[in-house]
Amino acid sequence: MKTIDFKNLTALQVMQDAPVIPVIVLNDVAHAVPMARALVAGGIRMLEVTLRTPQALACMEAIAKEVPEAVVGAGTVRSAADAKAAANAGAVFAVSPGYTSAVGKACRDLGLPLLPGVATGSEIMMAQEDGFTELKFFPAMQAGGSALLKAWSGPFFDINFCPTGGLILTNAPDFLSLPNVKCVGGSWLTPADAMASGDWARITKLATEASQLKR
Repeated sequence: MKTIDFKNLTALQVMQDAPVIPVIVLNDVAHAVPMARALVAGGIRMLEVTLRTPQALACMEAIAKEVPEAVVGAGTVRSAADAKAAANAGAVFAVSPGYTSAVGKACRDLGLPLLPGVATGSEIMMAQEDGFTELKFFPAMQAGGSALLKAWSGPFFDINFCPTGGLILTNAPDFLSLPNVKCVGGSWLTPADAMASGDWARITKLATEASQLKR
């Protein structure tokens, strides 16, 4: 893997690093470091830790401190306060489920590359108006799947997408084959049962399969 320049990291670099960005929900800080090491061992280092649990920020901080080869990102960033808290915890990129100019400005001010969430043409235009051309398509399967991304490739020919929401190993290749898709996001790399039982070998196996997907 190429060395990452954290100070000059861009959203496009986040997308291009591996075919899949894992969407991670952590309920136990003790799981954060071994899970991150398991993912990195499988070739996945861009880690989106979602702000969906009270432990999320502590988990980001633990990974940032103890797994230097991992690149910690914050998911479910919905406000400027979320972005600031994530940056303080060691996150170096952000992912949001939707887009507002306030979130975009906060991430820009903090130097956090942002993948804003979009599900409609109007949302794409609002994000692009604020300077964002690398976007998260969410929820991908529910909002129109690969067919909608194909349709968007005409009017939004200069936009790169990371579809997330309902993606699994078997349908990811359909999205990754599209020229406007640089990577996909998925929670299948870190199953809740594997995390609970500490089955890090299984997570490394899932990460290895994901890292070998063709784009």
